[in-house]
Amino acid sequence: MAERTLQARSLTDGELIARSSTTADAFHELFDRHFKAVHRYLARRVGRDRADDLASQTFTVAFTRRTTFRSDATDARPWLFGIATNLLMNERRAEQRSLEAVDRIQAQPVPPVAGLAENGLDHEVAAALAELDPDQRDVLLLFAWGELSYEEIASALAIPLGTVRSRMSRARSHLRRSLEPSVQSKEALK
Repeated sequence: MAERTLQARSLTDGELIARSSTTADAFHELFDRHFKAVHRYLARRVGRDRADDLASQTFTVAFTRRTTFRSDATDARPWLFGIATNLLMNERRAEQRSLEAVDRIQAQPVPPVAGLAENGLDHEVAAALAELDPDQRDVLLLFAWGELSYEEIASALAIPLGTVRSRMSRARSHLRRSLEPSVQSKEALK
Protein backbone atom coordinates (compact mmCIF):
# COMPACT_ATOMS: atom_id res chain seq x y z
CA MET A 1 0.00 0.00 0.00
CA ALA A 2 2.78 2.46 0.95
CA GLU A 3 4.59 1.57 -2.29
CA ARG A 4 1.47 2.32 -4.33
CA THR A 5 1.07 5.70 -2.56
CA LEU A 6 4.72 6.53 -3.19
CA GLN A 7 4.32 5.53 -6.83
CA ALA A 8 1.16 7.65 -7.18
CA ARG A 9 2.99 10.70 -5.84
CA SER A 10 5.51 10.47 -8.67
CA LEU A 11 2.75 10.62 -11.31
CA THR A 12 1.52 13.86 -12.87
CA ASP A 13 -2.07 14.92 -12.30
CA GLY A 14 -2.85 13.91 -15.88
CA GLU A 15 -1.43 10.44 -15.33
CA LEU A 16 -3.43 10.04 -12.12
CA ILE A 17 -6.64 11.07 -13.85
CA ALA A 18 -5.97 8.66 -16.72
CA ARG A 19 -5.23 5.88 -14.24
CA SER A 20 -8.44 6.68 -12.31
CA SER A 21 -10.53 5.54 -15.29
CA THR A 22 -9.52 1.95 -14.50
CA THR A 23 -8.59 2.33 -10.81
CA ALA A 24 -10.86 4.80 -9.05
CA ASP A 25 -8.50 4.92 -6.05
CA ALA A 26 -5.98 6.84 -8.16
CA PHE A 27 -8.27 9.85 -7.89
CA HIS A 28 -7.66 9.96 -4.11
CA GLU A 29 -4.12 11.19 -4.70
CA LEU A 30 -5.42 14.00 -6.92
CA PHE A 31 -7.90 14.92 -4.18
CA ASP A 32 -5.11 14.92 -1.57
CA ARG A 33 -2.91 17.13 -3.75
CA HIS A 34 -5.45 19.84 -4.52
CA PHE A 35 -8.35 19.82 -2.05
CA LYS A 36 -6.81 22.34 0.35
CA ALA A 37 -6.05 24.88 -2.42
CA VAL A 38 -9.54 24.55 -3.93
CA HIS A 39 -11.16 24.80 -0.50
CA ARG A 40 -9.06 27.82 0.47
CA TYR A 41 -10.06 29.63 -2.75
CA LEU A 42 -13.74 28.83 -2.25
CA ALA A 43 -13.65 29.77 1.44
CA ARG A 44 -12.36 33.20 0.54
CA ARG A 45 -15.15 33.58 -2.01
CA VAL A 46 -18.15 32.29 -0.02
CA GLY A 47 -17.04 31.50 3.53
CA ARG A 48 -15.84 28.27 5.14
CA ASP A 49 -19.22 26.62 5.61
CA ARG A 50 -20.28 26.98 2.00
CA ALA A 51 -16.76 26.15 0.80
CA ASP A 52 -16.95 22.71 2.41
CA ASP A 53 -19.88 21.77 0.19
CA LEU A 54 -18.57 23.45 -2.96
CA ALA A 55 -15.09 21.93 -2.65
CA SER A 56 -16.65 18.49 -2.27
CA GLN A 57 -18.89 19.17 -5.26
CA THR A 58 -15.85 20.28 -7.26
CA PHE A 59 -14.14 16.93 -6.80
CA THR A 60 -17.36 15.01 -7.38
CA VAL A 61 -17.82 16.80 -10.70
CA ALA A 62 -14.14 16.32 -11.54
CA PHE A 63 -14.38 12.60 -10.85
CA THR A 64 -17.53 12.30 -12.94
CA ARG A 65 -15.98 14.25 -15.80
CA ARG A 66 -12.45 12.88 -15.53
CA THR A 67 -12.64 11.46 -19.05
CA THR A 68 -12.93 15.04 -20.37
CA PHE A 69 -9.60 16.09 -18.82
CA ARG A 70 -7.17 17.09 -21.57
CA SER A 71 -4.72 14.22 -21.96
CA ASP A 72 -1.85 16.61 -22.81
CA ALA A 73 -2.27 18.56 -19.53
CA THR A 74 -0.15 17.55 -16.57
CA ASP A 75 -1.52 19.94 -13.92
CA ALA A 76 -5.16 19.60 -12.85
CA ARG A 77 -5.31 22.83 -10.83
CA PRO A 78 -6.68 25.03 -13.64
CA TRP A 79 -9.26 22.38 -14.49
CA LEU A 80 -10.31 22.03 -10.85
CA PHE A 81 -10.45 25.79 -10.30
CA GLY A 82 -12.52 26.07 -13.48
CA ILE A 83 -15.00 23.55 -12.12
CA ALA A 84 -15.08 25.37 -8.77
CA THR A 85 -15.66 28.72 -10.48
CA ASN A 86 -18.44 27.26 -12.63
CA LEU A 87 -20.11 25.89 -9.51
CA LEU A 88 -19.83 29.35 -7.94
CA MET A 89 -21.37 30.95 -11.03
CA ASN A 90 -24.22 28.42 -11.01
CA GLU A 91 -24.79 29.07 -7.32
CA ARG A 92 -24.61 32.83 -7.87
CA ARG A 93 -27.23 32.63 -10.63
CA ALA A 94 -29.51 30.47 -8.50
CA GLU A 95 -29.02 32.76 -5.53
CA GLN A 96 -29.70 35.82 -7.70
CA ARG A 97 -32.94 34.28 -8.97
CA SER A 98 -33.93 33.47 -5.40
CA LEU A 99 -33.06 36.95 -4.18
CA GLU A 100 -34.97 38.56 -7.02
CA ALA A 101 -38.01 36.48 -6.09
CA VAL A 102 -37.72 37.55 -2.46
CA ASP A 103 -37.22 41.13 -3.63
CA ARG A 104 -40.39 41.00 -5.69
CA ILE A 105 -42.31 39.54 -2.78
CA GLN A 106 -40.95 41.76 -0.02
CA ALA A 107 -39.88 44.78 -2.13
CA GLN A 108 -36.63 45.05 -0.13
CA PRO A 109 -33.13 45.54 -1.59
CA VAL A 110 -30.90 42.46 -1.69
CA PRO A 111 -27.10 42.23 -1.48
CA PRO A 112 -25.48 41.66 -4.91
CA VAL A 113 -22.77 39.22 -3.78
CA ALA A 114 -23.08 37.07 -0.71
CA GLY A 115 -20.01 35.95 1.15
CA LEU A 116 -17.52 38.74 0.47
CA ALA A 117 -17.99 40.81 3.63
CA GLU A 118 -18.25 37.69 5.81
CA ASN A 119 -14.76 36.54 4.78
CA GLY A 120 -12.82 39.03 6.83
CA LEU A 121 -12.62 41.61 4.05
CA ASP A 122 -12.73 45.27 4.86
CA HIS A 123 -16.26 46.50 4.14
CA GLU A 124 -15.01 48.94 1.49
CA VAL A 125 -12.99 46.24 -0.28
CA ALA A 126 -15.95 43.85 -0.16
CA ALA A 127 -18.22 46.56 -1.58
CA ALA A 128 -15.73 47.34 -4.37
CA LEU A 129 -15.47 43.63 -5.24
CA ALA A 130 -19.26 43.32 -5.22
CA GLU A 131 -19.51 46.18 -7.73
CA LEU A 132 -17.23 44.38 -10.20
CA ASP A 133 -18.64 42.59 -13.21
CA PRO A 134 -18.84 38.90 -12.16
CA ASP A 135 -16.45 37.86 -14.96
CA GLN A 136 -13.87 40.40 -13.82
CA ARG A 137 -14.32 39.35 -10.18
CA ASP A 138 -13.77 35.69 -11.10
CA VAL A 139 -10.51 36.47 -12.90
CA LEU A 140 -9.26 38.71 -10.09
CA LEU A 141 -10.11 36.24 -7.33
CA LEU A 142 -8.71 33.24 -9.21
CA PHE A 143 -5.46 35.20 -9.43
CA ALA A 144 -5.45 36.62 -5.89
CA TRP A 145 -7.07 33.85 -3.87
CA GLY A 146 -6.67 30.84 -6.15
CA GLU A 147 -3.06 31.79 -6.88
CA LEU A 148 -3.44 30.84 -10.54
CA SER A 149 -1.33 32.35 -13.30
CA TYR A 150 -3.03 34.18 -16.17
CA GLU A 151 -2.51 31.11 -18.35
CA GLU A 152 -4.07 28.85 -15.72
CA ILE A 153 -7.03 31.23 -15.34
CA ALA A 154 -7.54 31.15 -19.12
CA SER A 155 -7.54 27.36 -18.98
CA ALA A 156 -9.81 27.22 -15.92
CA LEU A 157 -12.43 29.51 -17.45
CA ALA A 158 -11.93 28.31 -21.04
CA ILE A 159 -11.32 31.85 -22.29
CA PRO A 160 -8.46 33.37 -24.30
CA LEU A 161 -5.42 34.69 -22.44
CA GLY A 162 -6.09 38.18 -23.82
CA THR A 163 -9.55 38.12 -22.26
CA VAL A 164 -8.01 37.26 -18.89
CA ARG A 165 -5.60 40.18 -19.23
CA SER A 166 -8.32 42.67 -20.21
CA ARG A 167 -10.68 41.53 -17.42
CA MET A 168 -7.83 41.75 -14.90
CA SER A 169 -6.92 45.23 -16.08
CA ARG A 170 -10.52 46.43 -15.82
CA ALA A 171 -10.92 44.85 -12.37
CA ARG A 172 -7.74 46.48 -11.06
CA SER A 173 -8.72 49.88 -12.50
CA HIS A 174 -12.16 49.64 -10.91
CA LEU A 175 -10.72 48.70 -7.52
CA ARG A 176 -8.14 51.47 -7.74
CA ARG A 177 -10.86 54.05 -8.54
CA SER A 178 -13.22 52.69 -5.88
CA LEU A 179 -10.67 52.45 -3.08
CA GLU A 180 -8.47 55.47 -3.82
CA PRO A 181 -10.72 58.08 -2.11
CA SER A 182 -10.90 55.85 0.97
CA VAL A 183 -7.11 55.44 1.12
CA GLN A 184 -6.58 59.19 0.70
CA SER A 185 -9.05 60.06 3.46
CA LYS A 186 -7.44 57.54 5.85
CA GLU A 187 -4.00 59.00 5.13
CA ALA A 188 -5.30 62.52 5.77
CA LEU A 189 -6.40 61.44 9.25
CA LYS A 190 -2.89 60.35 10.19
